[in-house]
Amino acid sequence: MKKGKTAVIVGAQWGDEGKGKIVDVLSENFSVVARYAGGHNAGHTVIINSKKFILQLVPCGVLRPGCRSVVGNGVVLDPMAFLKEVAALREAGLRVDGNLFVSNRAQVILPYHRMIELAAENAPGRVKIGTTSRGIGPAYEDKMGRRGLRVADLLDLELLKKHTENAVREKNMIAHALFNSEPLDADKMYSEYAAAAEKIAPFVCDTAVLLNQALDAGESILFEGAQGTMLDIDHGTYPFVTSSSATSGGAVTGTGAAPNAIQTVIGLTKAYCTRVGEGPFPTEEKGEAGQLLRQRGNEYGAVTGRPRRTGWVDLPLLRYARMINGINWLVVTKLDVLDELAEIPVCVSYVVNGKKTEEIPAQASGYEKIECVYQKLPGWRTSTVGMTRFAQLPPAARDYLNFIEKESGAKVGMVSTGPDRDQIIVIDGFAKEMETASAQKV
Repeated sequence: MKKGKTAVIVGAQWGDEGKGKIVDVLSENFSVVARYAGGHNAGHTVIINSKKFILQLVPCGVLRPGCRSVVGNGVVLDPMAFLKEVAALREAGLRVDGNLFVSNRAQVILPYHRMIELAAENAPGRVKIGTTSRGIGPAYEDKMGRRGLRVADLLDLELLKKHTENAVREKNMIAHALFNSEPLDADKMYSEYAAAAEKIAPFVCDTAVLLNQALDAGESILFEGAQGTMLDIDHGTYPFVTSSSATSGGAVTGTGAAPNAIQTVIGLTKAYCTRVGEGPFPTEEKGEAGQLLRQRGNEYGAVTGRPRRTGWVDLPLLRYARMINGINWLVVTKLDVLDELAEIPVCVSYVVNGKKTEEIPAQASGYEKIECVYQKLPGWRTSTVGMTRFAQLPPAARDYLNFIEKESGAKVGMVSTGPDRDQIIVIDGFAKEMETASAQKV
């Protein structure tokens, strides 16, 4: 039997590109949505009929009846955050039981991960990364150090007790010595997490088996990323990055799907650019225009509420993201945010030490030498909110999108014209490809 259709949704900037809405829109065409990286530091906001849903761990497929949702092995799972989110979804009348699955190989975030991260981020002399202090980084550190606790281990109460006792003893000593932090209580932690394990157990299975069986049965799978390309641990603006593989390659390692199972990669970019936290941002706009983008785009973190830094589309970075991820289609979000601008600057190239370059610096300090070369495109000065056909857009808006398509090397497949699920333009070629996936939805 022919295997099912697959697609990966990946951020082409520094995250916050609107992946939640796009995954929600596309999940109508897929049987399964699988999250492959990150933790509850990644908020996806979806608005359906003016009702807002903020998902942190649970994939956006949960908002579609008949679509199964999978939390893959590449995710770090905070049991308390997961159960809180599940309770909120149940209260909203959404079906999660029998429809939501958690990998037995996903790493678990425990209280000492938050303690270590919070203390380290605020320690004198340390370079501030701008983390959410939710324990994501230290959990991935323990994973790579082969001293982490996985979901399967969480359900093994004897192992959980032993692990908790040993880990808390070690982490308390480290935190006290380095940061003078208050110690954690191992017995209390065990009791709380043993109770949580009982509630999580019905969701747990070998999700790699589930996903591969779905593909073998001809079902279609949408892989949902978190953060964005420039926050990838290997390919981003290190050290101002996240702790996981946020690029499309993470969909393979983070779920157990085979590399040759990935057929389509969909990259998301805003019609401008944003970044949360510290680190390089060559096209950052610190003046009134940047404030306008923040206000019109409601650029505040879905999870943290932190104001996002704003700026202009960076084509060298976009081309880099296309290369690293193998992006076939580009989705441009928040086009309507630009509606009031008379002209829109776009960074078309870099100049470093007087020489034009396309190369992305490996060091964060390398970004300080970049001079952005801008091309100013005319704005359209009219509302595009809610438009659903490309032909409806003002000529200058169409020209802007065509310019991004040409210069990035990836075809524009969708354009978002507002926060609601239905405020979207789908280009014919992309729609046809997604309909193929829909035909394979069992």
